[in-house]
Amino acid sequence: MSHPENPSDPFKKALTEATRVLADNPELTVTFSVDPPGMTDDSVRLPQVSRRMTKAEVLLARGTADAFALRHRYHDAATHARYTPDGQMARDIYESLETARCEAVGARTMPGTAGNIDAKIAQEAERKGYAGISKSEDAPLAVAAGYLLRHLATGRALPEGAANVMKLWQGFIEDQAADTLSDLDRTLTDQAAFARLSRRMIEDLGYGDQLGEDPDAESEDPDNDAQNDEDAPDAEDDQSDESEGTDDAEAAPDQSQDDSMDSAEAQVTMDEMADSEMTDDSELADGEAPLDPPPPPPISDADPSYHVFTQAHDEEIRAEDLAEPAELERLRAYLDQQLEPLKGAVSRLANKLQRRLQAQQNRAWEFDLEEGTLDAGRLARVVANPTTPLSFKVEKDMEFRDTVVTLLLDNSGSMRGRPISIAAICADVLARTLERCDVKVEILGFTTRAWKGGQSREDWLAEGRPQQPGRLNDLRHIIYKSAAAPWRRSRPNLGLMMKEGLLKENIDGEALEWAHRRMLGRPEARKILMVISDGAPVDDSTLSVNSASYLEKHLRNVIAMVEKRRAVELIAIGIGHDVTRYYGRAVTITDVEQLAGAMTEQLASLFDSDPRAKARFGGLNRAK
Repeated sequence: MSHPENPSDPFKKALTEATRVLADNPELTVTFSVDPPGMTDDSVRLPQVSRRMTKAEVLLARGTADAFALRHRYHDAATHARYTPDGQMARDIYESLETARCEAVGARTMPGTAGNIDAKIAQEAERKGYAGISKSEDAPLAVAAGYLLRHLATGRALPEGAANVMKLWQGFIEDQAADTLSDLDRTLTDQAAFARLSRRMIEDLGYGDQLGEDPDAESEDPDNDAQNDEDAPDAEDDQSDESEGTDDAEAAPDQSQDDSMDSAEAQVTMDEMADSEMTDDSELADGEAPLDPPPPPPISDADPSYHVFTQAHDEEIRAEDLAEPAELERLRAYLDQQLEPLKGAVSRLANKLQRRLQAQQNRAWEFDLEEGTLDAGRLARVVANPTTPLSFKVEKDMEFRDTVVTLLLDNSGSMRGRPISIAAICADVLARTLERCDVKVEILGFTTRAWKGGQSREDWLAEGRPQQPGRLNDLRHIIYKSAAAPWRRSRPNLGLMMKEGLLKENIDGEALEWAHRRMLGRPEARKILMVISDGAPVDDSTLSVNSASYLEKHLRNVIAMVEKRRAVELIAIGIGHDVTRYYGRAVTITDVEQLAGAMTEQLASLFDSDPRAKARFGGLNRAK
C-alpha cells in the first residue's frame, strides 16, 4: 500500500543537500530528530520538522543546518584543541568566539546564511529570555563576547534579545580588549591566528589565569617539527576533551555560542534567583510576613507527595515524528520478517476473539415470553407438569457499549529483542481485530529520552544537587496509534519499536497516569486499559538520589487510584515479572511466547457476557 508523502519530506531532502554543499562534504550524514541538535566529524543532527511545517520549525532547522555546515567547513578540530584553555570560563569564551568566527566567515562569503542564522539566534535568545535582562551581571559574558564578535565581523544588527545581551557587555569588552579586536579582520579566516587572538582577548577580560600553558611558547623556530611531535599527545588529550564537550552526538547540545554556555548561564540564573529573594525580603515592612505564592498543582493526582525535578525536557510525541517514513517502513518490514512464524498463531487467537465479539454484537435472546419462537429447551417443564404454560423466546439485537481499548507497552531496555518484537506484533494484530469489531484502539509506549538522567540531571547538577529532587530523567511518551487513527495508517509506526537506541528506562507510574488521563477524555462509554510490562519501574538517575522504593510507591498509588475510580477497567500482563503484586486484575507469563494468548484471553473475558466466563477469567490474578 502506498502512503502519502509527508509534506515536510521535500523540504528535508532539499535542506540535507544544501547542508552537504555548504559543508563541502557530500558524504555528510544529516538527520532530523526531537533530540537536541548536535554534530560529529561526519554527521549533523537537526531539529525535527513536523508535517505542519510551521515557520518557526523551518527557520530553526535552516539556521541550525547553516551553523553546523559552516563549522564543518571552516573549523579544524586539531587546531582548535591545541589552543583550548584549561579553565571553564575561559573555555566557554573560546568556544563562543570560534562559533561566531565560523558563522561570520560564512556570512561574508555566503550572505544567504546570515539571515538563517539570525533566525536561529533570535529563537534561542527568546527561549532563554535575553530580552528581559537589564543588568550585565545577569547576562552570560561568553555569549555576549560571541555576539559582539559576530556583529563587528559582519556589520549585521543582531536580533532583539541577542542585541540586548551584547550591549550590556559591549562597553566593558571594547574597553578591555580594544587593541586585540583591532586585529579581527586580519585573523578571521586564519583559525590558528584567530585562536591566538581569542586567548589574548580572554586575558584582556581578566581570565588569563585559566588559559594554561601557551602552546606557542616553545615554538620560536618556524621549523619546529620536534616540538610538534612533543605536543601531539597533549593535542590528543585536548581534542578528546573537546569531543566530550562539543562533538558527542548523543549528549552535546547545539554548538552555537548561545548553547555552549549552559553551565555559565546556570550559575548566573542561581545568582539571579538569590539576588531576587534578597530584594523581595528587603522591601517588606518590619514585621510583615511575605506572601507565599499559590502552590503549584501536584504532578500526580494519585500521589501529591510525588515530585519531579523538571518537566522541561519531557515529551509526548507521535511515532512518525521519531523516524523518517522510509525508516519506519524498513523497521516494519524487519518486524514482520522476525515474527513470520508467530503471526499465524496470533492471527488464529485474534480471529477467535473476533468471532466472540461479533456474536455478542449481532444477537441475543429474550426468554419466558408469551409469544415468539417456541423455546424447545423449556418443553421438559410442560411434559412434567401439563398445567405449565408454553415458553417462547425472541431474538433481539445485542446492546454493545461503545468501547475503547488502550494498550500501554513498556519500551524499556529490558524489553529489547524478542519481548518487544512480540509485544509489537500482538498489539498490531489485536488493533486490527478490534477495529473490525468497531472497538477503538490506542497503542502507547513509554520510556525515557536518555540513560542516566539526561538533561534533567544536567540541570540538577547545575543547580547544586538539591536534596530529594524527585524524578530525575526526561520522559518520552510515544503515541504509536491514536484511538481516532485507522489501523492501516498506523501500521508502519509499530516498527519504531525495532529502532536501535529507542528503548531506555521505564517510569511506569507517570506513564500509567498519562494513559489514564487520555482515556478519560474519550467519549466512549466503556474504557479498557491493558498494561504490558516486564519489570518494576527502574530509573538509575532517580533512584540514586531518592528512596529505593520511590518509583514503585508512585506506581502503586496510581494503580490504586485507577482501580478505585473505576472509570477505566485496568488489566496488566507481566512478562517474567509478577505484576500481580501491583494490579488487582493481572496475569504473569513466564515465556514471552504466551503473550498473544494472554492478551486475547484477557480481552475476551472482559467482553464476555456469560457470567460463568466472567467468573472463570475475571478473578485471574496469578502467575502462570
